[in-house]
Amino acid sequence: MTLETPKADIANAPRAGRSDRFPSGTVTYLSPLPLPTGLPAVDHSQIVTEVRDEYLELGAFTPNVFSWQVTVGIPMGMFVLTCVVFPITIFLGGLVWGEGLTDAITTSLEAVIFSIPYGLGITLAILLITLFPRFQAYFKLRGVVPTRFNRQRREVCLVPSDSDTPVFVPWEDIQAWVVQAQGATQYGVQRQYGFGFGGVDPNTGMGTSLELMSGGQPLAISTWEALRAYMEYEVNALEEIQEPQDLQKPGAPPLGRCAGQNHLTEWEVRKVQRLNRRATPESVLHWSEPLPEAEWSKPSETFKRLSQKVREKQQACPGRLPYEVFEEVYAEEDRLPLASNI
Repeated sequence: MTLETPKADIANAPRAGRSDRFPSGTVTYLSPLPLPTGLPAVDHSQIVTEVRDEYLELGAFTPNVFSWQVTVGIPMGMFVLTCVVFPITIFLGGLVWGEGLTDAITTSLEAVIFSIPYGLGITLAILLITLFPRFQAYFKLRGVVPTRFNRQRREVCLVPSDSDTPVFVPWEDIQAWVVQAQGATQYGVQRQYGFGFGGVDPNTGMGTSLELMSGGQPLAISTWEALRAYMEYEVNALEEIQEPQDLQKPGAPPLGRCAGQNHLTEWEVRKVQRLNRRATPESVLHWSEPLPEAEWSKPSETFKRLSQKVREKQQACPGRLPYEVFEEVYAEEDRLPLASNI
């Protein structure tokens, strides 16, 4: 079952800390003004594909070894169960309840001959089922332009799925939210989590957004924190926000099945990169070029002041939910007689 969640109003962004309820859950806003969340900066969803000095690229998905272990391991496990474990079980049963060793060997050989066609058929069917999501993702990637976060310009570039015109959103105006939804199914209560971000290009008035699934609300916030930390020069390498893929190192001896899965992952990484780069417009490539340091955009005074207040509250009381801290900081701003209009 797919739960429907409301689309955020990116043209009229609520400020960070606000929570809105809808029939099946809650949407909570973390930005505009992307304030520090206090959670670890970890890309749990493995959606960041590249980190450079000037920009971070966020793809549709990043291949990993574990997914290939599932894709290859389940069919191979079924083949071993059908063509190896089943005959061995027959052999042992023949020794215990049959008419001796000769009878056990004969019966187990018959079981091998019987199980191989079924084992191959079941293995092939399961392999096709596990490969289908990959082929589906490859097909979708051909029309996808990766989202880029440019920290030198302090802008985010999103390209709508129905347009070739990029949307360049100022970093401090980007709207980000996390969603928690649940619904009843025949198997019980199903919960879904995700996060999204988007905004409006101030030069064209064109807006768009991107929504991604997550394994839980803290994981979704941590993924957003990884993007925020990169934009504020707190993260400078992909290894700082993602666990290593443990691919085979050059010159290392082969490790059988594990080495094969590593090679499959490396091949898939190259394939995904080619699919992504082929779709990147020239205007985005030009926007992604490095700038002289003198031309780098600077954070606003309001952003720096509120970020400092958030950090002070997080240090004074660790473990608080980030949106509760944001709401408290904004409430204090509203009570200040000379507070900035934000």
